[in-house]
Amino acid sequence: MERRHIGMLQVSAVGLGCNNFGRRIDEVASTRVVHAALDAGVNFFDTADIYGSTRSEEFLGRALAGRRDQAIIATKFGMAVDAQRQGAKPDYVRRAVEDSLRRLGTDRIDLYQLHKPDAATPIADTLDALDGLVRAGKLREIGCSNFSAVQLREAQQAVKAGAACFVSVQNEYSLLHRAPELDVLPECARAGVAFLPYFPLANGLLSGRFKRGEAAPAGSRFEPGAWGASSYTEANLGAVEALRHFAAARGHSLLQLAFSWLLAHPAVSSVIAGASKPEQVQGNAEAAAWKLGAEDLAEIDRLLKAA
Repeated sequence: MERRHIGMLQVSAVGLGCNNFGRRIDEVASTRVVHAALDAGVNFFDTADIYGSTRSEEFLGRALAGRRDQAIIATKFGMAVDAQRQGAKPDYVRRAVEDSLRRLGTDRIDLYQLHKPDAATPIADTLDALDGLVRAGKLREIGCSNFSAVQLREAQQAVKAGAACFVSVQNEYSLLHRAPELDVLPECARAGVAFLPYFPLANGLLSGRFKRGEAAPAGSRFEPGAWGASSYTEANLGAVEALRHFAAARGHSLLQLAFSWLLAHPAVSSVIAGASKPEQVQGNAEAAAWKLGAEDLAEIDRLLKAA
């Protein structure tokens, strides 16, 4: 598995998103997925304090027992764990770190990310608290998520000389959601910030399971009234069909195209993808092997514009 940089960290080009742990799968299944990831060359594990109502961190920590040094652990704070535990005020930052360290069963977090901007707290105050935790050896690198280009610049400008700064931003990005190309990705390139795309399969539309002309399956996130229904459009399904044909003509799957296209962008350090079964982890890990050339990328742009 190819390794790329996030600050001082060397992470696998495909990472494992752990949002299914404690929510869709239990601890035994989560452990199988973690071990399958390590065996497939995946060393980057992304979770958050809110995932699985805090159980995701617990499951991940126990699954890595005895193999901690093989893993780069990224977790997040800031979204509401409950009415008291949320936000980015310095006192809470310090509490949230200790809580995550305890749940993960580790003495350090490799990448600690502010899950979303906190309008009630100056970013300089949050960064100062995070820098103290880096200096204390509890954090190795710090990052953010769901930040705009303007917010990234504000955070860079708020950093004191010699202090820790955000080395990554984790935002939604896929073949069907390309908003980061307008400003966030150029800002990452300018500032040397690693970009970590989440929802690389556009909530599943790029998984290969959905086809134009077919109703959204009952019980899925795309059925009428469900949270993903607004993206289940003829335009998106048409784009999916064109992309599927493009990949198949070159001996690849739509999933492989979705991952490889993201990794073709130099600012992207790792594609974070969830899994609930070991075979899904293996498929995700193998998806990074296809290297798209300039002609491929130009043809993909043409297909998406025509869809």
